[in-house]
Amino acid sequence: MIVPKGPQLSRMIRYVGKPALALVAWDVLVVVAYKLLHWQWIGLKEVPLAFYGSAIGIIVGFRNNSAYGRWWEARTLWGRIVNDSRSLARQVCTTMRSSEHPEAQAADLDAMDRERNRIVHYQIAFVHALRQQLRGLDAVTVIQPFVSPEDYEALRDEKNVPLALQRRLGTMLRDARRHGWIDTIEWQAMDRNLDDLADAQGGTERIKNTPLPKQYDYFPMLFVQIYCVLLPIGMVKDLEWFTPLGSTLVGFMFLALDKIGRDLEDPFDNEIYDVPLTAITTTIEINLRQLLGETDLPKPETPVRGVLW
Repeated sequence: MIVPKGPQLSRMIRYVGKPALALVAWDVLVVVAYKLLHWQWIGLKEVPLAFYGSAIGIIVGFRNNSAYGRWWEARTLWGRIVNDSRSLARQVCTTMRSSEHPEAQAADLDAMDRERNRIVHYQIAFVHALRQQLRGLDAVTVIQPFVSPEDYEALRDEKNVPLALQRRLGTMLRDARRHGWIDTIEWQAMDRNLDDLADAQGGTERIKNTPLPKQYDYFPMLFVQIYCVLLPIGMVKDLEWFTPLGSTLVGFMFLALDKIGRDLEDPFDNEIYDVPLTAITTTIEINLRQLLGETDLPKPETPVRGVLW
């Protein structure tokens, strides 16, 4: 996700890149043909640029609204994952503690403390694995610091690592109830959190695996390109030598709008315009490990060259 302190002209120019250069070259070519070669027929003042521009603006705006809706839904789902992860860790840390079980033996309390830490670490592993899976990256290596060696080897064969971690979390909570470390009501509340996490995971996978129809990409891009070709032809009679300036400014806006929509379509594509999953999962890890009382924590993610990953 781009988080610059202010507008950067160089980044804006690079954003449309080659299409903008092609537009400038076409504008200059039309002016040269009209003014120097005296091809008067090339200037078609009757071209209804305003009408075409309005129609294309509506089409591109509709597509961009759909694309941003996907991006914002992805961010909202990850906001739910943040909240549910914190809630689950808080519930585990407040119920599975020595002061809540004064009658327990020391050995049993030690086992409970280890299991509490294990549950929270597995939840951290879940969010990291989900991030990697959505980005199409290795979802196993990243969880090695948080899971047992036996589970790490078993998870290497899983097709859906986050789901496998959810299953293990459910098993650990069930066993904690059987040991008497949490009661039935507490277990039900934690299990509902797991349900909410699974629901959010399904939502993110739906966005990842169901792209916008290709028509949403192809036709707006085609219409914008045709409009950019017509721009200097419709302007050259009025603007003459200033046609490249006027045509390029208008064309740049349409090219940028078209690219914005295409960039927002897939919020998990591991590009600079995506939802900052690394920053979000690092925040979750820091929060959950602090609930366990750990002090050796990772640093929060910060923007690198104006980009928060």
